[in-house]
Amino acid sequence: MHQSHAITRKSASNLAMAFILLPSARRDGMSALYAFCRQVDDAGDDESRPIDQRRQLLAEWRADVRRACSGETAQFPVNQELRPVIQQYKLPFELFDELIRGVEMDLDIKRYETFSALEQYCYRVASVVGLLSIEIFGYRDPACRDYAIFLGKALQFTNILRDVQTDARLGRIYLPMEELRRFRVTEDEILRGAYSDRFRALAASVAKQARHFYQRARETLPVEDRRSMAAAELMGSVYWRLLEKLEAQQFNVFGSRLTRVGKGRKVLLVLRTWYRAVSGGAAPNYGTP
Repeated sequence: MHQSHAITRKSASNLAMAFILLPSARRDGMSALYAFCRQVDDAGDDESRPIDQRRQLLAEWRADVRRACSGETAQFPVNQELRPVIQQYKLPFELFDELIRGVEMDLDIKRYETFSALEQYCYRVASVVGLLSIEIFGYRDPACRDYAIFLGKALQFTNILRDVQTDARLGRIYLPMEELRRFRVTEDEILRGAYSDRFRALAASVAKQARHFYQRARETLPVEDRRSMAAAELMGSVYWRLLEKLEAQQFNVFGSRLTRVGKGRKVLLVLRTWYRAVSGGAAPNYGTP
């Protein structure tokens, strides 16, 4: 797990931080899964390579993880470390394939017409990661799969709201075109980073969708699996707090600093989530009206 742990430590991401709530064996499994996700995402986003090269590299990742899922020898070091995790937790190739399809969407698609089209993207790049993760976490009630799908969409919608300016610099607009028209916001305004009351209203409509998915995740999480889903619950709590910060700043995401949840706040959320898990605590502390 040497390379997977190194990638996870270097990332300093919210997902990597959530691993602290896992037993060591499951933490190792999640590090291997995270390293795979990170490297596939980087392969798709590497702007120094032509799109055709990135597409070919993603095809190589797909073929290699297929080998790992079939019990064959993988070529990429990260997949070599992932292979025993795949075997132990019976992670299906179909989900890895779906994740890579999501990364491939970024090679071809710079705009999404509807919420429905955007949801498919969110499912592939976020919900699928959740579906793989819960197999490693362990669960008893199959409703956890719906929980993973809803929470993944909630997290990705929150990411989209936070990263409007970052994505615009790459020529991407994930906010649905139908919503831009509804609130009379032009593509050029977003690409230029022009904030307005119209943009605030547009972002609020996307935040409403995010809140819907947080609420569905909150309602769907089986009581008996709250403890095993502690790491996922921490992710939900951190990103819910991020959504609240975006709302508090009226979605003005065009400044010089990316909106983040502070380290101190994250530590408190870790402690609160851990306490709720070990005490068989109350419902998730996100998704409230």
